[in-house]
Amino acid sequence: MPIWELFVISAGLAMDAFAVSICKGLSLQKMNIRSAFIVGTYFGSFQALMPLLGYITGRHFSCAIAVYDHWIAFILLGIIGGNMIREALNQEEESCSSSVAAGDMIILAIATSIDALAVGVTFAFFPVHILTAIALIGITTFVLSFIGVKVGVLFGSRYKSKAEFFGGAALIFMGIKILFEHLSFRVYSFLK
Repeated sequence: MPIWELFVISAGLAMDAFAVSICKGLSLQKMNIRSAFIVGTYFGSFQALMPLLGYITGRHFSCAIAVYDHWIAFILLGIIGGNMIREALNQEEESCSSSVAAGDMIILAIATSIDALAVGVTFAFFPVHILTAIALIGITTFVLSFIGVKVGVLFGSRYKSKAEFFGGAALIFMGIKILFEHLSFRVYSFLK
């Protein structure tokens, strides 16, 4: 998988964490570098760990479902992306505390990285250098989460739903691309 595709997936996955980081920033009275660093570290670490766990799990099943792997990737990325878009369009206001205590952050980090677990499963079916993928996902999430806290302090909630929407759209696009490439390869092989 090319690095630009990994970056698109990384950015898409990071949008949930970015949105929650904006919420954290909203709850702060002023920019706090320490809090932004803690938020970025928790979210980046969990976003890197979850795809690794998904990849390890997926490798155990990849041979058994290799015929359907493109459909699985398409469906998982479509569901994750669709969920993110649905949340972005939801008009309910979410409240968020300014706490960066370990217990609070672990719960938020797990909640925002479940999607990354599913993406890790899809990585098991494709030629992906998993260490590069998880490093890129973790770093991208850290940076965007850190920025998200700053955006929340400065601008409020204007960008939260847009971030989730574009992140979801990016994941759906990648799922369609994977399916299209696989199906077009099959048609090409059939016609050959």
